[in-house]
Amino acid sequence: MRYTIQFSILACVAFVIACSPAKGDRTGHEYMPDMTHTVGYEANLYDYYYYNRWGTEAEYKKFVNPRTSVHGTVARGQISVANAADGAARMMAMQAFEGENAGSFAYTPNGSVPYYYADTEEERARATKEITQNPFPITDASLAHGKELYIIYCGICHGDKGDGRGYLVRDEDPAKGIVAGIYPAAPANFMLDTFTRANVGRFYHAIMYGRNVMGSYADKLSYKERWEVIHYIRSLEAQSKKLEYSATANTFNNEATPWAAMESAMKKEVAPMAADTAMHEAMGSEVHMNQH
Repeated sequence: MRYTIQFSILACVAFVIACSPAKGDRTGHEYMPDMTHTVGYEANLYDYYYYNRWGTEAEYKKFVNPRTSVHGTVARGQISVANAADGAARMMAMQAFEGENAGSFAYTPNGSVPYYYADTEEERARATKEITQNPFPITDASLAHGKELYIIYCGICHGDKGDGRGYLVRDEDPAKGIVAGIYPAAPANFMLDTFTRANVGRFYHAIMYGRNVMGSYADKLSYKERWEVIHYIRSLEAQSKKLEYSATANTFNNEATPWAAMESAMKKEVAPMAADTAMHEAMGSEVHMNQH
């Protein structure tokens, strides 16, 4: 009887400890943590835990690191987007992933698009010289999404206005309890002529590999998202020059086509095709009637 009581007390204590809830800095306890903390690859998710039995902490951390595609494979849908003949063809390829039209499906394309420039100063200069066009037209949606992404990933350093005065380079103001930022010098100021006059490749290469203390964002932004961020940066630069960079007009540079102009061109291409299709359908109907 005594052992039964002792066993029951120990079981209750063990149950309470095992099921203790998380509170404050206490993480609580997990039942079978190996089932909670998967070792399946999931980029940018690092959740090492004390009772890990999958290897060392360094080995576990490798699971979070970005990886490249298997040699010889192509990310689904990306090859048609990256290699499209022109902007209109690229937009049509993107529609295949919106899940709105017949034959399309909802899918967020990733950033696995070939990039043929290495992470060196020579290759950075080559990319800046050779990449001169934004492959996507300027649309209201791309500017809005580009702004959202810029605020998340870029604004904290480069500033909301793109002037290099982000939160991390803030000035000290003891009266307001504001401490100085961690950067002694401001990051790139996109409003300077060296950036406003530079080809778009300078921005894309920096996103792919990073620059100075800035790390790469190739694994954070998809192929299309990178160009959307660049669209938004260009819109800020245009605004500073009292010029327009929007879905209706681009008086700032020649590297991107406003959606209004592209849509008009696409309609001109579609009209003859529709007329030709209607003519063939009519001819087919006439032949069918004559056969009967």
